[in-house]
Amino acid sequence: MTKLSHTIEGDVMAAFVTYTAVVVIKMMLMSPLTAYFRLTKKAFANMEDTKLSHPVENPQFLRVDPDVERVRRCHQNDLENIIPFVIIGLMYCLTGPHVSTALLYFRVFAASRICHTVAYVLPLPQPSRALSWMVGMVVTFCMASRVLTKTFHL
Repeated sequence: MTKLSHTIEGDVMAAFVTYTAVVVIKMMLMSPLTAYFRLTKKAFANMEDTKLSHPVENPQFLRVDPDVERVRRCHQNDLENIIPFVIIGLMYCLTGPHVSTALLYFRVFAASRICHTVAYVLPLPQPSRALSWMVGMVVTFCMASRVLTKTFHL
């Protein structure tokens, strides 16, 4: 039990918590960004939401806007990538990795998600978004590989 408590209180876990907070906060900021685009573009998904830009419900504001959808897809991509990173990353921390390797993984993942968001929302030309997505995915798979090789028992 001492080893587990040492792992939880160690530098790897502290770094993991820090970088996880960064990417989760970034992901959470996508909701207000979506709301901002909905309000500025007057593109709402629900009839009652149209009152936010007009005193009465107005069906003309029930529409799909490409910019709103772009931000929504970026947020969806965050959900599909950050949640697995958090789960795999926690298990990875429990395998006792070297601090330098863990820091590299956590920093690269956080940077890749920030770059992905910038590339998606602006939008930047491909392959910038694809490469940033791929880098984050590779990091998560590398951590998952360590978890499996260190703990695989049948």
